[in-house]
Amino acid sequence: MKHLTISLLFIASMIATSCSGQDNGEKEQEVLIETSMGDIRVKLYNDTPGHRDNFIQNIKDKKYDGTYFHRVVRNFMIQGGNPDHRPGEVVDTTKEVERIPAEMKFPTHFSRKGVLAAARDEDDINPEKMSDKYQFYIVTGKSVSDADLDNYEKAREEKVAEELYNKKIAEPANAAKIQAYREAREQYKLGYFLQDLMTEARREVSDNPPLTYPKNVRRAYRIHGGAPWLDDDYTIFGEVIEGMKVVDNIQKVRTSAKEVPLQEIRIIKVSVVE
Repeated sequence: MKHLTISLLFIASMIATSCSGQDNGEKEQEVLIETSMGDIRVKLYNDTPGHRDNFIQNIKDKKYDGTYFHRVVRNFMIQGGNPDHRPGEVVDTTKEVERIPAEMKFPTHFSRKGVLAAARDEDDINPEKMSDKYQFYIVTGKSVSDADLDNYEKAREEKVAEELYNKKIAEPANAAKIQAYREAREQYKLGYFLQDLMTEARREVSDNPPLTYPKNVRRAYRIHGGAPWLDDDYTIFGEVIEGMKVVDNIQKVRTSAKEVPLQEIRIIKVSVVE
């Protein structure tokens, strides 16, 4: 029985390590977020060191103390951590957003319920998907089926194919041919040529899919739910280990049409757990 117990403990430890994506033996740093609705305890992943260290430095600089969760979307996420956005203060929209390099680790880390991730600006002004230096969010998400994940895979494939298609039509040789067809008013030839470029782009992307969900990720999504449409687009750098009920309660508060809570949800203090 003793040997069986040891074996089971070892297996449990290996499973826990596999789920968190941490396998280097280094202890993960924990952080306590004290809010006006209760405490949330999170652990920070070691394989996203830039975000981990940045978050800890923000805490030491007291950037989060006195801020609040300023955006809440039910069945999606709660967002906070903006040191320039406090109750009663006017936000300076001209201030340049400070960013840090992205550290996406999909499929090791994916947007299941309870993960901690960095907010960021949209792709059109932030093509490198760099993270906001301060703002973070915690995923609450919704139920996710295998069919949902299949659709997300197809949608991502179509998006990447569209991007590749646009690059192809911008290539000098292709651009010259397109211009020549337009000048000659050969619309049919132009249409067939563009269609061929799109078919080529889709085939190339299909041969090397940009996003696929392994069995363990699919199972986790079926059990916990989440926000898979964010996968491989936002840096996930931690997860809630205590206080998920507090997170759920926050996501249920009433909000304005702009997703701003109608009651202040203050982040009283954030501290590193020693």
